[in-house]
Amino acid sequence: MEESEELSEVKERKPLSRSNTKKKFFKKRRAKKYFTCTQCGKSFTTNSSLQIHMRIHTGEKPFSCDHCGKKFLRSSKLKTHLTVHTKEKPHSCSMCGKSFSLLQEYMCFECEKTFSTAEHLKQHQRIHTGEKPYKCSHCDKRFSQSEHLKIHERIHTGEKPYKCSHCDKRFRLSGHLKAHEMIHTGEKLYKCSHCDKRFRLSSFLKTHEWIHTGEKPYKCSHCDKRFSRSSDLKTHERIHTGEKPYKCSHCDKRFSQSSDLKRHERIHTGEKPYKCSHCDKRFIDSSSLKKHERIHTGEKPHTCDQCGKSFSFKSHLKRHMKIHAVEKPHQHSIKSR
Repeated sequence: MEESEELSEVKERKPLSRSNTKKKFFKKRRAKKYFTCTQCGKSFTTNSSLQIHMRIHTGEKPFSCDHCGKKFLRSSKLKTHLTVHTKEKPHSCSMCGKSFSLLQEYMCFECEKTFSTAEHLKQHQRIHTGEKPYKCSHCDKRFSQSEHLKIHERIHTGEKPYKCSHCDKRFRLSGHLKAHEMIHTGEKLYKCSHCDKRFRLSSFLKTHEWIHTGEKPYKCSHCDKRFSRSSDLKTHERIHTGEKPYKCSHCDKRFSQSSDLKRHERIHTGEKPYKCSHCDKRFIDSSSLKKHERIHTGEKPHTCDQCGKSFSFKSHLKRHMKIHAVEKPHQHSIKSR
């Protein structure tokens, strides 16, 4: 009896297994998070992890591809990207001989696209299934990826986590911050192959080049109108759907475009950010400033095609055209330079 008690005591004192020790170590490590992000409050166990995380807020991407100029947050992401250019596929399947750029790849059986992680494959497959598991808590919009939902919800919350290092402007997206900061640096990496125009972002170049090619890849699902930019299509489709996702924080007015909301809210705040370079007058939008400055410059961009007379404002030209309409009805048109 004593012997069995002794044995049970020994069993109870059995040293921790390697896996249990590992679990305890990581549990302890998770509990200690000394390095906190000043932007969003996220905590990290090491300073290096915090520094990498901070790149999300600053938009910094220190690892650049020598082939296309694409930038990355981490060196591992650049390494994976480089296989696109090198076409290097050192890993072969022992069953069928098919080669892959990564040792472990996850393939979509619908389109045969391959991914470096199971999570990326899962996200991709939602394109085929149409699954949108992430719903906005402020409206009825749904998304296939949690990151897309997070970005969308910033429209409602007004959160702008990305701050410019040159001025006080803040942005919802890191890409918008990056594009904005190039205004300060003057950097324009991307040159048009048809003309000498240069652009801050490859997406701006791509959109611009469609002016030369005439390509309009984005078609409205309600009518036959086509657009060269997906954002223009999205804005246009709101005419059909009646969607007005942008609500004024001062009154109940809603808008289909964020720029229209921004301009409207200046009525409430009294903000007039556009100042005339010739006098002290200020305006709520750039178009009003442009029209006003014609008083100083004498610019008259609207010309009558009947008599050649020019006007500063289109409304003045329209009023003038009535003279010709009486003389020669249905034989006149408005020309603007």
